[in-house]
Amino acid sequence: MKKTAALLAMLTLFSTGAFANEKLTLETQGHFAAGGITIQREGTYDNKKFGGWASPIEQGQSYRADHAIVSYQIPARAKNAPLLFIHGYGGSGLCWEMTPDGREGFSTLMLRRHYPAFIMDLPGRGRAGKTSATTTLTPKADEMLWFDIWRLGEYPNYHSDVQFPKDAETLDQFFREMTPDVSAHNMKTDVASISAAIDKTVAMTAKNGSSSKNANGVVLVTHSAGGFPGWLSAMGNKNVKAVASYEPGGYVFPEGEVPDPMPSLTGTASGVPVPMEQFRRLTEIPIVMYFGDYIPEEVTNKLGGENWRVRLQMARKFTEAINRHGGNATLVELPKLGIKGNTHFLMSDLNNGQLADLFDKWLREQKLDK
Repeated sequence: MKKTAALLAMLTLFSTGAFANEKLTLETQGHFAAGGITIQREGTYDNKKFGGWASPIEQGQSYRADHAIVSYQIPARAKNAPLLFIHGYGGSGLCWEMTPDGREGFSTLMLRRHYPAFIMDLPGRGRAGKTSATTTLTPKADEMLWFDIWRLGEYPNYHSDVQFPKDAETLDQFFREMTPDVSAHNMKTDVASISAAIDKTVAMTAKNGSSSKNANGVVLVTHSAGGFPGWLSAMGNKNVKAVASYEPGGYVFPEGEVPDPMPSLTGTASGVPVPMEQFRRLTEIPIVMYFGDYIPEEVTNKLGGENWRVRLQMARKFTEAINRHGGNATLVELPKLGIKGNTHFLMSDLNNGQLADLFDKWLREQKLDK
């Protein structure tokens, strides 16, 4: 871990929007690695031999890989509920930090509300690219597909009321945020790194002698494909005090209670069975999920609508299952609140300040804002 600001150092930032002209004071910031493995080659390292920069003599040497990288910022007067942000497919923690058009990202908006922000790059992605997998990267032209899947519109046309900026520069920046996945595509590796990050976050933010019931706990904030490892991490780590998930792509259910698979134009959405004793953990913590706009109720021939139609329906069944077993799960469908125009990337849409207020309100309702 490297701290780039000493404890209680005054680091001042300026912003626009709801917090225009207000200072943001940080106590500290930095980064650390979480999880991962160390590969040790047999033999003895000989520092008198040189095999080449690209072809070193591996004998006796080590190789660290498959870890996550977590950057963090802790604000002054920090609340005792650190937020651990987990990105989805094709991205990195960058999606939480800034918007493609240069506005403050969701993590900064929550920092302004005095929540410590810990932002992950999962193993094999972004800054955590050191992998144990042998892989070949092949350029594939797919940006128009993602334009549709992520519900910006139907390429090349944007939805008329979309909350995504419609200028070419923003779209260019948006696509350039995408990063390849060079991991071994191992869910256990992702969950292990998330769990390690949870424990490290707790250790860093614990307040000695705190009487808050939320002390020493983390709120997971997940997006899209990051939602599924988020559920697994919450079931496996008691340091998770709540989960907020933005359009999660996958769900778990108790064995014997898995809904029927839901076919769609982009594939079939299926719940994953887990033992009841594991699922019960999700009934012990508050959970909230947020879904945006342009998700139909009926079958359609539109890629984005179809992809998220079945995932929203599965989210409804997931919410019902948790609450049926005595849990506290809330599904927020933003259009039903009159909040229109949100894409799959809700946290960076033009109204992300409004969504940050909504999230903060939920945290306060759950007594997680102390």
